[in-house]
Amino acid sequence: MVGYSFSLSGKRASPCVRGGAILTAVSSPVKILPIAHRPAVIRPRGSWWRALAAGLFLFSLPWLIAGCGARQENPADGSPTTAQVIENKGSDTLVNLALAWAETYMRLHPDVRISVTGGGSGTGIAAMINGTVGIANASREMKAEEIAAVQAKGKSPEEFIVARDAIAVVVNPSNPVNGLTLQQISDIYTGKITRWSDVGGDNRPIVLLSRESNSGTYVYFLENVIRLGDGKSRLLFHPDTLLMPSSEGISAEVRQNPNTIGYDGLGYVTPDQKVVAVARDGNSPYVLPSVETVNDGSYPISRPLYMYTSGEPSDAVKTYLEWILRDGQALVSELGFVPLRQ
Repeated sequence: MVGYSFSLSGKRASPCVRGGAILTAVSSPVKILPIAHRPAVIRPRGSWWRALAAGLFLFSLPWLIAGCGARQENPADGSPTTAQVIENKGSDTLVNLALAWAETYMRLHPDVRISVTGGGSGTGIAAMINGTVGIANASREMKAEEIAAVQAKGKSPEEFIVARDAIAVVVNPSNPVNGLTLQQISDIYTGKITRWSDVGGDNRPIVLLSRESNSGTYVYFLENVIRLGDGKSRLLFHPDTLLMPSSEGISAEVRQNPNTIGYDGLGYVTPDQKVVAVARDGNSPYVLPSVETVNDGSYPISRPLYMYTSGEPSDAVKTYLEWILRDGQALVSELGFVPLRQ
């Protein structure tokens, strides 16, 4: 899986290179391609080209360093000031919302620079434990061993619930199945049910799709859907389950294969997927995920989304988190998530 790192810094563009991707920091959405996916550049041969390239590099070096640094001008007198930098890493479910928060906050606070990186909840929490980021994004609660790792360094993790989310169960639009119970979904993902005809569909094999194991969505789905919230259960995903590295991977496979079933955060469901209504059991109503059904508790697969810090957050991080929990909630529903208050 290719990891992307986004560093937004207001309207000024900075051609920094990190993690194999070229980052262009602008206030509007940008498309970032891994270096390996870019067309080759044909360079003229000869020593004159090398001399010219070296000269251009030396000429532009001060600007490159300034662009990738954290120094800005003081608007009062034009003197350079050091920007406050917040490193924010983790959940792929949260990454788009975290980017929207970062971009908006930096417009309001040009003295702050926020770097947002995905990679999964486990990856972000590990980075927070190691002290390489100030905030870990997570779509699940921290595990006991992760909490212990923070405490071993003389700190206690601080938990902030920043939004809520529904996990949608999705199939190909041509699939006639409209609803499933939690037990049926568990039986499908553990291999007890292997054909769509067993749940009212066509006589076709079921192809299982899941996020990878470092994903908080994977962990939540395993514990609350496959194991039905039973802490003593040892049920696992069936070995034939295809682990997808991203929401885009699940969407593409569901779109192309009429036999697939997958799951993802509601904010990542695309029009080329069919969302299946879910019932708690055979005697309960089948409910589709939405802001309303998450808030009234009728949709059975919903969860909080978290940000964690290692110990008491710094002043800059604390101020940012307070803004997210207050003004930042206005952006939550725009990206398909559920705000903490209506």
